[in-house]
Amino acid sequence: MPFYEKGDVRIRYEEAGSGFPLLVTPGGGLNSKVSNWPTAVFNAMEAFKNDFHCITMDQRNANGGESTGPVPVENPWDAFADDQLGLMDHLGIREFFYMGYCIGGCFAGKLLERAPQRVVAAVFCQSVGHRPEDPDVMYRHGHENWVPDFRARRPDVTMETIEKYFHNLYRVQPDFLYSVPRDFIRNCRTPILVLPDDTPAHPLRTSIDVASLAPNAEITAAAAVQARHRGGLPLRANVAGNIGTSCSGRTLTVVCSATNTQFPRSFNSARTSLACWRSLQGTQMLRALCRLHVLC
Repeated sequence: MPFYEKGDVRIRYEEAGSGFPLLVTPGGGLNSKVSNWPTAVFNAMEAFKNDFHCITMDQRNANGGESTGPVPVENPWDAFADDQLGLMDHLGIREFFYMGYCIGGCFAGKLLERAPQRVVAAVFCQSVGHRPEDPDVMYRHGHENWVPDFRARRPDVTMETIEKYFHNLYRVQPDFLYSVPRDFIRNCRTPILVLPDDTPAHPLRTSIDVASLAPNAEITAAAAVQARHRGGLPLRANVAGNIGTSCSGRTLTVVCSATNTQFPRSFNSARTSLACWRSLQGTQMLRALCRLHVLC
């Protein structure tokens, strides 16, 4: 397992396949790491390795991962981007696709802001985002799922430092993607594909907002959209009711698997989304983004 090192930061990464580079980061919040792929809604490293040069990584200080470094209290979203762009520099890669699951939606926003000439297309998969009715959901998630194990192995890091870290991650800009403002996405012309979810940490509203604000965005009509109704209605009908009318007058391109796809009344949205997204053939989605960028 190879590592990239820069100063006191050490990043573990993996590669698979060949072709145009695709940096893809798994979900898990601050515990985003390579070993999460087997339980992801779909394993992008396996799904895309026959078409792309796939690169993935353990994020800095993820529990259960092997990437380490200081806790970046100031500008933490930029620190994640530094690690990601530094890895691509280390591999000699200039331009690449990016696909981020969960917290990777926040990573995507920051990478698009920091490296607009390098990230040629981005996929926001089950993106994390601010939920106004529960504004501290990610703050709690970090305390419950990251702090205990991290403090056990890094007792040198004080709770004061961690509180500042969480504040700058989730409370400095308590809106939208946390990492970038809405105006940035509104003016970002990079091709974007949005794969929505609807869970406490993955608000559907954030995915709809990204897709409706970005000038060159598409959104999948995934099963998560129907989680708001649980009525087994035709997919196209729910797309119109939940996405099409939420775009501030802009025509939003919706990619869906079939006009009359139906889902049962009761399901786990992420797992049901797996079947829907697989039916969309993710490689074709990325190729479509590739064509938008005139690379194919």
